[in-house]
Amino acid sequence: MIASQVSASNTVSLTAIAQKTRQAAQQLAGLTAADKNRAIAAIAQSLETAAAEIIAANQADCEAALADNLAKPLYGRLKLDTDKLKGAIAGVRSVAQLPDPVGQVQIHRQLDDGLILKRLTCPLGVLGVIFESRPDAVMQISSLAVKSGNGVILKGGREAVLSCQALVKAIRQGLTNAGINPAAVQLLTTREETQALLALEGYVDLIIPRGSNAFVRYVQENTRIPVLGHAEGICHLYVDQAADLDQAVNIAVDAKTDYPSACNTIETLLVHRAIAPGFLPLVAPALQARQVELRGDTAARQWLPQIQPTDEADWSTEYSDLILAIRVVDSLTAAIAHINTYGSRHTEAIVTQDEAAAAQFIAQVNAAGVFHNCSTRFADGFRYGLGAEVGISTQQMPPRGPVGLEGLVTYKYQVVGDGHIASAYAGENSKPFTHRDLT
Repeated sequence: MIASQVSASNTVSLTAIAQKTRQAAQQLAGLTAADKNRAIAAIAQSLETAAAEIIAANQADCEAALADNLAKPLYGRLKLDTDKLKGAIAGVRSVAQLPDPVGQVQIHRQLDDGLILKRLTCPLGVLGVIFESRPDAVMQISSLAVKSGNGVILKGGREAVLSCQALVKAIRQGLTNAGINPAAVQLLTTREETQALLALEGYVDLIIPRGSNAFVRYVQENTRIPVLGHAEGICHLYVDQAADLDQAVNIAVDAKTDYPSACNTIETLLVHRAIAPGFLPLVAPALQARQVELRGDTAARQWLPQIQPTDEADWSTEYSDLILAIRVVDSLTAAIAHINTYGSRHTEAIVTQDEAAAAQFIAQVNAAGVFHNCSTRFADGFRYGLGAEVGISTQQMPPRGPVGLEGLVTYKYQVVGDGHIASAYAGENSKPFTHRDLT
């Protein structure tokens, strides 16, 4: 079913919700930075107060997911234990420490005496965020929406319904405690509401999908609302001939096993042929000790004959699991060509002590994040100091990579004059513009 086929009753009911969200967003847009930070602090406190209820709801979701044989990667993203909740709440609080993205003056220019132009950042309005599993995304997105002065309509997957309901209940209570309209944060729970949300052009300003490649493509093809998001996370680690072997092993193990279901986890390990005889026998047991299933091309299996052979599909698969494909390449150029052919423009990394090789890799690899001598797992809004993220964007146009506050604001031009008219600056004897930038 495409968005245009959604039943009228669903669209009408969701339109009313979107209107309430927009009204609440307009109130948010007028708040001071101090007021928004106070609201974020109240949200964090409310989440802490409701921690036991949230964990219990998540446990119920996890039990149902196991009974339904939910895919292992999705189950990993669904689980919200005490430590993960504490980390997410810390992320909420960190958003309050960030500069206010609203009202920033990007351009301040005198067009003529008494005629002043400013370009000011402002909220987008209402965000529609659709995600699979990942209940922790509710906290990240809500805090970023409040800080940027946007309303948000959240739609989680059915496997996380109880978790999302408990989280949004706490978030809305925090907003209420801070004297802010809780309608700024809404939660949808049914597939029909997802389809209706995609039809709300004019009421929702940006759709952010977080999920599988097929899911993101469905969203992009079934809405006229602008979409920001990434599909797959097919990330690579290239171990160059000038790599420090011990460093490369540690990075490979972290990039694959730290959180296998995350989109910034590597799915393919590329190894320069000159270093393969020394490196592969080191990295394979380190990965296998973490229960990683290794698959290799013909060259890799010369040194690791016990691993499974790869096929063409392995190079374009996001496993989101403890599976890693290994390919031996003849050169840095070949590694870059492989990445630009099969990568999803998410995050790519090189391990090398050769600065020239690293510079070439960084310049020629087409991805939102390109790393040198570190794990791809650093591709994260919180780790970047963005406080949190609403998602990862792999599109060419900005915002790109982890999207924090800067991706949730747009700008408007403000011109203030004193009776100035445009015709005075055209034709014979026209006045000249001064176009002088002001500090």
